[in-house]
Parts: sequence; C-alpha cells; structure tokens
Amino acid sequence: MRERIVTRALDRLFRPSTVAVIGGGAWCRAVIASLTRIGFDGPVWHVHPTADSAFRNIAELPAAPDACFIGVNRNATINCLRDLSAKGAGGAVCFASGFAETGDGVLLNAALLDAAGDMAIVGPNCYGFVNALDRTALWPDVHGLIPVEKGVAILTQSSNIALNLSMQKRGLPIAFLGTAGNQAQTGLSEMALHLIRDPRITALGLHIEGVGDLAALQVLMQEASRLCKPVVALKSGRSEAAQSAALSHTASMAGSDVGANALFDRLGILRVRSLDALIEALKHAHLYGPTAPGQIASLSCSGGEASLMADGGAARGLRFAPLSAEQDSALEAVLGPLVTRANPLDYHTFIWNDPERMAEVYGVMASGDADLTVILVDMPRQDRCDTDAWDCVEIAVTLARQRTGKALALLTTLSESMSEGMAARLMANGILPLHGLDAALDAVSVIYADRVVADPDRTLAIPAPSTKSRMLDESAAKTALGDHGLDVPRHALATTVQSAGLAAEPLFPVVLKARGLAHKSESGGVVLGLQTVSAVQDAAQAMVCDGFYVEEMVSDGVAELLVAILADPAHGYVLTLGAGGVLTELWQDTQHLLVPASETEVVAALDRLRIAPLLYGYRGKPAADRDAVIRAVMALQAYVIAQAGRVAEIEVNPLIVTPTRAVVADALIREEL
Repeated sequence: MRERIVTRALDRLFRPSTVAVIGGGAWCRAVIASLTRIGFDGPVWHVHPTADSAFRNIAELPAAPDACFIGVNRNATINCLRDLSAKGAGGAVCFASGFAETGDGVLLNAALLDAAGDMAIVGPNCYGFVNALDRTALWPDVHGLIPVEKGVAILTQSSNIALNLSMQKRGLPIAFLGTAGNQAQTGLSEMALHLIRDPRITALGLHIEGVGDLAALQVLMQEASRLCKPVVALKSGRSEAAQSAALSHTASMAGSDVGANALFDRLGILRVRSLDALIEALKHAHLYGPTAPGQIASLSCSGGEASLMADGGAARGLRFAPLSAEQDSALEAVLGPLVTRANPLDYHTFIWNDPERMAEVYGVMASGDADLTVILVDMPRQDRCDTDAWDCVEIAVTLARQRTGKALALLTTLSESMSEGMAARLMANGILPLHGLDAALDAVSVIYADRVVADPDRTLAIPAPSTKSRMLDESAAKTALGDHGLDVPRHALATTVQSAGLAAEPLFPVVLKARGLAHKSESGGVVLGLQTVSAVQDAAQAMVCDGFYVEEMVSDGVAELLVAILADPAHGYVLTLGAGGVLTELWQDTQHLLVPASETEVVAALDRLRIAPLLYGYRGKPAADRDAVIRAVMALQAYVIAQAGRVAEIEVNPLIVTPTRAVVADALIREEL
C-alpha cells in the first residue's frame, strides 16, 4: 500500500502542472529562475509575506499546488508542510537542514513527518530535482541540464555532487537529476523505483552514501531487472557499526565496503569507483542497455596506445578477443604485411585519412567475438589546431557502426580530447564516446569483466538491530556448529592442569588451547602436537587462563581456510572465504559473498583464491576434499539463517581441509542478546 501511495504522489511532485515556491531570498528566486529557464509552462505561485506579486500565505493559493519548494528555516518548514498537506498539495522539496543529521534535530524530524502526513516529501537538506523530460526544475542553484526526450536518471544523496554531475560535457543525456538529502520520508530507492518505470528513462545512476532500506533497494533492482534497465552506482562511506566489532580476523577485513560489493553483486548493481567512471558507464547503459560480461577489441594507430590499453585492460580483468583466421586475413588485405595483426591492434597510419579503408578495419575488428570494439584516438585542440585531418575517424567509425550494427566506442586517452559536440554526434549515431583512459577502462571493466551472476529475487538474510551481544566460548561454538552438520574434532574440557592431561589420553595427539581468548595463537594459548600426559600438563602450566580445551589434532591437512560470516547492518550478512590460519591477515587472500550464497557461487569464490591450487593438489600433495569444504560452508550459512538475525559474527579459522574431511579447528560465535 505504501509503495502505491508514494508512487502516485511522486508522479504529481516530479511532473507538476502547478508549482509553489515558498520563501524569499536568493535560493527561492533561483528556483523561480530555474523553472523559467528550463521552460516550465504552468503557473508558478510565489508565497512570501512581503514580496511583490507574492501570495501572503499558503491559504491564499488559488488551488492545491502539485509541487512545492519550501525554502524557509527548519521550524517554519514544519508549519508549511502542515498547511500544504491540509490543502491537498502533491508534494514538497524541503531545502532546510538541521533535522536528523544534527544531534538536536531528531524531534524536529519526527514533527516533519507528522506534518507531511501522506504528502510526499523529498529531503530535508537537499536541493531537489531537475526533470529535463517534462521541463520542471525545483532547484535553487545553477545546473547544466537541457530538455531531452529520453536519457538516464541520476540520484544522489549529495546536492553538490548532483550539481557537479549536471555540468558534464561528455554527451550523456541526463533526463532527471535528483537529490534525496536526509531521506526522512522518501528514500533514494523509492525515488529510483518511480523513475525507472518511466519508459523515457534508459538507465539509472546512483551516488550512495548509505544504502538505507535494504528491502526497498531489492525491490528497485527486481524492477530494474524486469525492465532490463542497468543501474550503476558510486558508493562512498564506511559503516562504523561493521568495523567496531573487531573481535575476529573477519571483522577487520569484511567491513561495509566488501559488504557493499557483495550486496551490489547479488542485486546486479554495477559499482564504479569515481564520478568519471559513473558518467562513462551510464553512457554505455543508455546506448546499449544491460550487457553480459564478454570480450573486447581495441585498435589505435599507435603502439604506445595499444600497450596502454593492453596493460590497463589486463589489470582490470578485461579479456581481449583473439583474432580469427578470417579476421587476420581481412586485416592483412587492408593493412598489408608490415602491420602485426593482434588485439589490441596497432594499425599504424598507412590508411589514415582514408575513411573507407579505416571503416573496413574497424568493421573487421568488430566482426569477431568481441562484444565491444574500442577505437583510441585523441582529437587536437580546436582552438589552436586545424582538425580537418582527424575528421576521417568520426566518418569511419560511423560507417563501421552502420555496417556492422555492433557496439563501437571512440576513446580519447585524455578526457578533454573530445569536444562535447563530437560526443553528442557519436551518441546520436549509436557510438559510445569514452573520455579518459582510466575512467573508460574502469567503466568498461565493470560492464564486461567477469562478475557474479546477479540474482535480485533471492531472499536477503537481514541481521537484527545491534544492541548487546555475547561471545560463545569455543566449546559452545563447536557444539552449536556440530549440531548443524559441521565436522568438529573430538574434544574434552578441563579446569585444572592435572585434568587436562588425563582428558588428553584417549585423544592423542592433541592440541591444547586456553579457554576464553579470542586470539589464542597471538597470546600463547595454543600448543600443537602434544603426545603425552606430561607434555599436556607442562603446556597447561604455562598458560594463564581459567580452563583448558583439549582436542584431537588433525595432522593430514592440505590447506587451512577462513570461513566466516559477519553481520553488516548496512548490507546484510557477508560470507568471507579465504586463506586461514595464523597468517590470515598477512595473506589478505579473501573473497566475499552475500548470504545466502549458492554452491556454485561458493565454488567460484574458492577458485578465485590465490591458495586455490592447494585444494586441487599442489606439487605432488593430495587434493583436498572440496565437497567437504562446500558442505561446511553451506552448513555455516544454514546455521546463521536458522538463528533469524541473532548471529552478529561467526568465524571458523582455520577450517583444516584434508583429503577426506573439512574440520572446524577453531570457532568463534558472537550473538545478539
């Protein structure tokens, strides 16, 4: 029900017939000017007690406005919302700050929501939006948008970043630019869900500081998947909640950034690392829609550029499509025997300024297995150079696109080396203009490099809100895991030095552990390979602890793994697989997945580890029982899911893998009370 209410209200707010601007000063004057500049053709009602030609209060308005910009202080904003809601207004942008983002603003935030009632509000603490499709701008500053018939929507949590993005000169058609601010009522995902259903919106770009409502984000991505519209996101910020629980190896390595990666992979959000890459990826999304991972082709008339492309692509996991015999022959026929045929291709300058032959070469490179063909060329400065000799490139790539219908890109290694006009022409002809080598490769790799297969419909495991937690000792943790199907060594507990020796007798050889320590190895709390009662008692005597844990020693291990699950409040449960043992942090060899992960995903993650060869048998050693590893990982996930959000953290380190077993050698569980 809530989704239907918000969606209906947002349509009236984002596509208004009437607008009210409430408040005075430069900000509100700028909103009125923005509406005029973009061509809004409905009535704009200014509300201010003393301004010329303004309505003195909201009650005097001739009708309920569809959209309102409230540009007054935070206390007055609440009063305005109450009056607008009572009048039946469609929605409002709340410009004022000082609500939930400040220590004394929590009560005011509650009052804000109460005053708005069912009327949709965006913000507070935000600039609002510019709708270039319907020529509406509730925006109190400059912006760079012009009216378009279709394009991408960009939503941010930062008004200044939105403003900056609007100034791009790279050919990206921006149909809607919006800011969410504090998201007191309407969240970023709700705004995006409304926008992505508009057939004129081709793709969605997000700048996210905090994910917020996980369920709403999942609904958004389910709808994006259904509509085949790509979503590209730049995620900034790190969750303190996920980092503060540094009681285990996992907590120090699986904070919110890897949680965000795992969540975005699961939902199908393409994550970029810069604003530049966001723009470049959105251009691809606008032109070519959703794209599966694949291979690329690259060509330039410079060996230096070909080398940069090869190195940069390989570093980002891009795969260059090998040339077929037919392509090789066709290239030789055009370029002659002096040009080495390869991908990336340096086609030299023998055919420069011959658009027909250049187009033939571009088409041959695009005709093979490459899913995207990238042509590198930097255009001269138009203010200082005669650029006529470079016109052949645009002519040739346009011909190649028309003849092949394949995805083609023109990439300038420097972002300023392609004019806005040229970028717009290329986009109009279905050719992708890419600005800046690094940003372009970052964007292309996000789209074409191998990635986890998205599954936005899979249920997310959500942690319970963190309050107080308790740590289970190793015995209790292993008992719980053993009850859920994990392989736990035979063991015994002892409270005295003497009883530790006696408990070890039926288990030799044994490991002796001090009880009550999270990092036992670093504290001298673990002694391996004890084979006599006296050896056990001597080792126990040297430990400062309240009790002892004695267990059989697993001596035929071929690898040690870290298998852990951490509750990340911002993103769900994060499963970490990696090189285990006492050198876990040193190796930094980990992969992260969102819980629940499938067996296929677990297998793929294990294969991506640098220590993966150990599991297959390395240098004559026996192979590990990989099926046992997978069963252990799946059982650990099942345990967490069965606890219904109560697990805060669980770590098995090491999981000792032998040719026949995967044994929980040490375990830690922290659970919410």
